[in-house]
Amino acid sequence: MTVETLETHRCFGGTVSICRHQSAATGTPMRFSIFVPEGKGPFPAVTFLAGLTCTEENFTFKAGAYGKAAQLGLALIAPDTSPRGNGVADDPAYDLGQGAGFYIDATEKPWAPHFCMETYIARDLPAALRDNFPVDGERQSITGHSMGGHGALTLALKYPDRYRSVSAFAPIVSPTRCPWGEKAFTAYLGADRSAWAAHDASALMTSGSAVGHFEDILIDQGLADNFLEEQLKPELFEDACATHGQKLTLRRHAGYDHSYYFIQTFIGDHLEFHARHLS
Repeated sequence: MTVETLETHRCFGGTVSICRHQSAATGTPMRFSIFVPEGKGPFPAVTFLAGLTCTEENFTFKAGAYGKAAQLGLALIAPDTSPRGNGVADDPAYDLGQGAGFYIDATEKPWAPHFCMETYIARDLPAALRDNFPVDGERQSITGHSMGGHGALTLALKYPDRYRSVSAFAPIVSPTRCPWGEKAFTAYLGADRSAWAAHDASALMTSGSAVGHFEDILIDQGLADNFLEEQLKPELFEDACATHGQKLTLRRHAGYDHSYYFIQTFIGDHLEFHARHLS
């Protein structure tokens, strides 16, 4: 798969590249950033999925992750959150359409032709990385924030053999039971709620999906997060893990909100968590 490098920057001895490639899943060009540490490789890799309204730039510019990644010898990948461009369906609201792909494959028009982010993350992005960068395809982990935390958890539970570990920052753990998810799933998947459970981390855990595959799952949640009670509801995933014997480290932090200041504070812990499982 051909990848076009749009920018390259030296960073902590390694290289940050901003890239674009054609995705068969979305039928559009897709962008991602990748940090490759100094050395020969192939390097174990962590993919970070961003939240609503974000592009690949948010994590790249705001997370402050590359110094720790260089220290640990990790490649870091940050894809865009949705297909974009003329001819791609959109909505004026921030929580639907471009910038709000929810890491699922839409089945409903007008979203279905392009909004296939699950297949993009699971298939097209790994192929682009494998063909163009010194990334170890057998040593992969995944994390994300908010909508991206939902994506990280659901993709790890649906494709457990592809990921050594999974973590999340303030994830939407049960989109079938919160306004963000109900709105997006109705639009992308239709009104039949029976189709939604396959994209809900708490429902997947309740069904036994990948139980026991991951030694531990790490989640950090700020208690000053203004989306905590209505949208995020970490206790739902906590209860599902407890019921099915899945170890979960859910850390609740007083005073922290939903921003990248929160992510900056704990990204080092997450990278160390993944490095232990990728070694």
